Amino acid sequence: MNEIDELPDEFSRQKRKNEVEAWQQAGERLIKLSEPQLKQLELPEEIYDAVIEAKRLTANGAIRRQRQYIGRLMREDEDPDAIVARLQELEGNARHQVAKLHLIERWRDRLIADENVLGELIDAYPEVDTQRIRSLIRNAQKELSTNKPPKSSRELFAVLRELIL
Repeated sequence: MNEIDELPDEFSRQKRKNEVEAWQQAGERLIKLSEPQLKQLELPEEIYDAVIEAKRLTANGAIRRQRQYIGRLMREDEDPDAIVARLQELEGNARHQVAKLHLIERWRDRLIADENVLGELIDAYPEVDTQRIRSLIRNAQKELSTNKPPKSSRELFAVLRELIL
């Protein structure tokens, strides 16, 4: 009977420990963000200041204690789930932007490798300035064959980014 009485306490302690670790991990994710990204999250002032302080620290022990402090502040906040939701949204947006940039790079590389891909680009984006794209493709191919700096390739990327984004 004594063993059964101890089980709920053990599970609740483990649950509390897992929650503490989850808030600390959220704090670590906050520490990795840049200051403009942190400002986008509209964090409570106390948490924002603690995150900025953690970025300044260099000693491992001090960083660990600061992470714990940030986790505690988040647990004590009136709406910590909102902070985590905004953080996930921000991280999702960053991943989405990276995926778009990779798409643009693939278009550029395919266009330079095979000029026939231009038809696919026109089908996908009818508003494209075909004259300009053709010129940039030719120049990028020349630069590639003569080992010149990829000025036209970069310009092609910029035009595609403007078109796709």
